[in-house]
Amino acid sequence: MAISLSSSLSRNPSPFPLSTTPSPHNFQIHRLLSSSLNPYSNSKISSIRPLIWRHNHSIRAQDQNRNPVDNGGFVLEDIPHLTNFLPDLPLYPNPLHKSQAYAIVKKTFVSPEDVVAHDIVVQKDSPRGLHFRRAGPREIVYFKSEEVRACIVTCGGLCPGINTVIREIVCGLNYMYGVDDILGIEGGYRGFYSKNTMKLNPKVVNDIHKRGGTFLQTSRGGHDTNKIVDNIEDRGINQVYIIGGDGTQKGASAISKEVEKRGLPVAVAGIPKTIDNDIAVIDKSFGFDTAVEEAQRAINAAHVEVESVENGIGIVKLMGRYSGFIAMFATLASRDVDCCLIPESPFYLEGRGGLFEFIEQKLKENRHVVIVLAEGAGQEYVAQSIHAVDERDASGNRLLLDAGLWLTQQIKDHFTKVQKMAVNMKYIDPTYMIRAIPSNASDNIYCTLLAQSAVHGAMAGYTGFTVGPVNSRHAYIPIARVTASPNTVKLTDRMWARLLASTNQPSFLQGNGAMQETLERETIDTINNMKSTSI
Repeated sequence: MAISLSSSLSRNPSPFPLSTTPSPHNFQIHRLLSSSLNPYSNSKISSIRPLIWRHNHSIRAQDQNRNPVDNGGFVLEDIPHLTNFLPDLPLYPNPLHKSQAYAIVKKTFVSPEDVVAHDIVVQKDSPRGLHFRRAGPREIVYFKSEEVRACIVTCGGLCPGINTVIREIVCGLNYMYGVDDILGIEGGYRGFYSKNTMKLNPKVVNDIHKRGGTFLQTSRGGHDTNKIVDNIEDRGINQVYIIGGDGTQKGASAISKEVEKRGLPVAVAGIPKTIDNDIAVIDKSFGFDTAVEEAQRAINAAHVEVESVENGIGIVKLMGRYSGFIAMFATLASRDVDCCLIPESPFYLEGRGGLFEFIEQKLKENRHVVIVLAEGAGQEYVAQSIHAVDERDASGNRLLLDAGLWLTQQIKDHFTKVQKMAVNMKYIDPTYMIRAIPSNASDNIYCTLLAQSAVHGAMAGYTGFTVGPVNSRHAYIPIARVTASPNTVKLTDRMWARLLASTNQPSFLQGNGAMQETLERETIDTINNMKSTSI
């Protein structure tokens, strides 16, 4: 929906405008904060009305002095704010005004004008495109520190870094904003209404980042929006931090909408979690770097095994239900992998250009082969061979069949029975070993940024949002945007081409006309849309 920001601001002034020139309201709020208010005071800013005009949909900025059509194509995909449905909420100066940690920072607070571009590779005449609000501390907040009662919940499968996120939310709330009342919801969503909570403080969570898993325990399913919001209301919770994947974030969105429906002053912040790196919009999910690094151990072990025997064939199965990012990046990092199979790229076994032919060629050249297989690859073949029934877990995810064991048996049968060749098969599945380890240094830093961004956003009154880096700049993103469709490996991107060039494996396009037609259509669409998705 295209809306003129300049005309909207004149009808309904707002404290976080997105105009191309300084607004009188900007000068007013800065003047009030710097002169008429003592930033070290806890008194509320009662004389300042909410200055932001907010909208749940994309906002197209227009300058009234320009032709409405010639607006540069700037679009802001904004996130909800508590003042959307509670316009009389009081405002307070941010406690970071008196923070020693931020005392030497030249620009403590994020400007209301700051946004993060969704696309950074553009052409000369490209429209400015889609943007998100930049994450970070705001000059004013909508919660008094002593009145905050926050809670944290973790849902879904395990992933390196969950405990780091928990720790940094607690420490961020306490150290930066002086919040002492923080609850841990145990056992996922159902913990809101079926389990007791635990009190959290920096001492309790001090060393949990050194452990794998989740300090708060987790579960799949159990989401009952009404029961959860009833519990939030009964306990007097006014900030909810939800750590989880696609289904969990959809649940967070439902909670946010129910809170709005009831008119509760509760901020709901999501921190996206998936080891598969399949969350859209953001650069990557936390735990992904750790998973790729740990996968190297399994690949190295497989390589040592098959190199030490005659005609050794090693298969390493890695995570990747619908997206093959871990398998792809682990393959590129290892350099010991001969073939990488992912869900996005269908493969076939027999015939010219098939997997069997490639393995036979590699055995003749090197006397060993290492194959990395994402767990979601080849599921259609496995289902056909065992006549499997489509089953789902408590989160609604399709239960995957073990493609690794199936492929191991298929290769063994082909070479021993058809080719009459003795082969030594080695199958390694490190899935649970990777999921259960603590996050590495890179992910620990990343988790800290995610947690602090979520805390800043909630304190600033934003709700129904998730956080993450977009082109290396942390932003606040509507939950609906990251749950709309999964992030998958684009076979028409250069990164997949780099992998094919590194392994010299077949593309499996020959003999797969439907796949080739799909890729050609994707390529044409990419050119037509003038979108660059290369890394």
